Amino acid sequence: MKFKKINVVLFYLMALSLTSCATKKEVIYFSESIAQDQNKIDFIANKIQSNDLLSIIISSTSPELALPYNLYQNETSNNGYLVNTEGLITMPVLGKIKVKDLTLTALEDILEKKLKDENHLSNSVVTVRLLNAKFTILGEVNKPGTYNFSEENISILQAIGYGGDLTINGKRTNVLIIREVNNIKTYTTIDLTSKKWFSSDVYYIKPNDVIYVNPNGAKVKQAGYIGTLGTFMAAVSVGLSTILTIIVLSK
Repeated sequence: MKFKKINVVLFYLMALSLTSCATKKEVIYFSESIAQDQNKIDFIANKIQSNDLLSIIISSTSPELALPYNLYQNETSNNGYLVNTEGLITMPVLGKIKVKDLTLTALEDILEKKLKDENHLSNSVVTVRLLNAKFTILGEVNKPGTYNFSEENISILQAIGYGGDLTINGKRTNVLIIREVNNIKTYTTIDLTSKKWFSSDVYYIKPNDVIYVNPNGAKVKQAGYIGTLGTFMAAVSVGLSTILTIIVLSK
């Protein structure tokens, strides 16, 4: 009888410890077989939005002719053009330019054409870059926060790399991407253990995206009744004390 009671308590303790464990499939990226597979990833250029800060550099074979069309460094602390709420920027000589909803490449082409057609510069080269591209990553990652990036596009995996990778408690099957375009928010969840999201429109993140990594079941349960390692050890201690008590009372 006493051994039966002891077995019951031991089973309880084992069940308690196993609730914090995760399966191999839950913690490995791309657990689906991807060998020999090919996924076409469509590059979607980002469009300029209000509050974007643009670097626009106009050059020419005659640098002195291009100089009046460029910002001087002392005109703005960021040396860039801030897109106002109407989607406009104001450039030297050229005046107000509508830029909202244009891609960076499209704006380069428009400015080069404008410079030529209006007899400003016939052989200009325009380079446009977004200076304040950023995203936020939160939840079960090692380094949550807001990060700037200079590339025109970065992938979800690169963004996770900025955040120091997911913790062991991150739910890889339920990563949320919050995106806002033209004041409309969209919510998309992806499964990092699958390859299906490779072809989704969130493969590349967009400026101001928010990535949230949900906690897995083990983390939620731990928060509910185990908490810290110290609390867990205290629970084990109580369990062992219970076993000893049962042994003594059973004699």
